[in-house]
Amino acid sequence: MATAALTVQISEVDKGRLEALADATGRSESLLAAEAVSEYLALQEWQVSAIEVGIASLDREGGIAHAAARRWIESWDSDKELDPPKPRA
Repeated sequence: MATAALTVQISEVDKGRLEALADATGRSESLLAAEAVSEYLALQEWQVSAIEVGIASLDREGGIAHAAARRWIESWDSDKELDPPKPRA
């Protein structure tokens, strides 16, 4: 795989942590930082994708308003428990 150089600013504390981890694992700081960036990007891409799927589902199928769900949940274990809210169309 082709690589590219990237310069980033990190805190002195994180730089020390990276150095210590590199020493403890026998791996280079550069390799550890590249792996960390790759893992971070994968997680963020997954999260954005899941949010987009959720929004598309709500656009397509409707949903339950947050305020309605909150009122229903807050009514639990009370003398006036509400019926579950109906999804918006």
